[in-house]
Amino acid sequence: MTPFLIILTSLLLLVAVILFLIFPSIKKHPDLESLKGMLIAHRGLHKNNENIPENSLKAFSLAAEQGFTIENDIHLTADGEVVVFHDHNLLRMCGVDKNIEEMTLDEIKKYPLLNSDEFIPTLKECLTLIDGKVPILIEFKCKNLINCKDLCETANKILSDYKGKYFVQSFYPMVLKWYRKNRPDVLRGQLAEAFEGEAIYKKMLGNMLFNFISRPNFISYEHNSKNKSFFKLVKLLGGFPVGWTFKSKDEIEHSKEDFNTYIFEDFIPR
Repeated sequence: MTPFLIILTSLLLLVAVILFLIFPSIKKHPDLESLKGMLIAHRGLHKNNENIPENSLKAFSLAAEQGFTIENDIHLTADGEVVVFHDHNLLRMCGVDKNIEEMTLDEIKKYPLLNSDEFIPTLKECLTLIDGKVPILIEFKCKNLINCKDLCETANKILSDYKGKYFVQSFYPMVLKWYRKNRPDVLRGQLAEAFEGEAIYKKMLGNMLFNFISRPNFISYEHNSKNKSFFKLVKLLGGFPVGWTFKSKDEIEHSKEDFNTYIFEDFIPR
């Protein structure tokens, strides 16, 4: 074999490997079309400085009243409860330096959100409040691989009885692998961003090189990173693009050729 053929074969093999790694789900999910054009309220319609904290029942109620899909975040507590909260630590939102996965539900319920009259809700409380009025996009937050599996199993037991529409997403490919294997009927999305200057595994995640694990139905990508080559390539391969987090109507208008769905906060997009 000539040097040219060796180089060409090597390049083709490299391309084939990359395509295998980043390819989204080949099978089109029946719920995917319902996601198109959707406006999703990031952590509810919250105003942290106006007694409507993010990921609170009040923020979810306001979003549902206005007909917006609700995005929220879930964790598994030390006693096996699923709660709705963004951070792994309570310091920013509750003023105490404690990790949510290391606390029981009773301990968590002692601390109000930003000195408001709202407290960290459970997933069950959120589902009871929303009651199928609008869809929910649920982000799974993991502490480690074992915690990911336990969170998926526990949340699924709760969500299996829910009659409303919901979708799942996560930065953690193992969450999506669990859903791919155990609940292929649930629409699943791989969260990613550029992760500039981060560790190598995060750069791989930012380039969606773990899609071979998750085979996501949609890609939930940070909209300021929309010009990244791998994001564009995944779109060309059929990836359904969801953008986050838009802070103005102009940002959405300038991204309509790049994304099909829009996660927003700090303004009303219509």
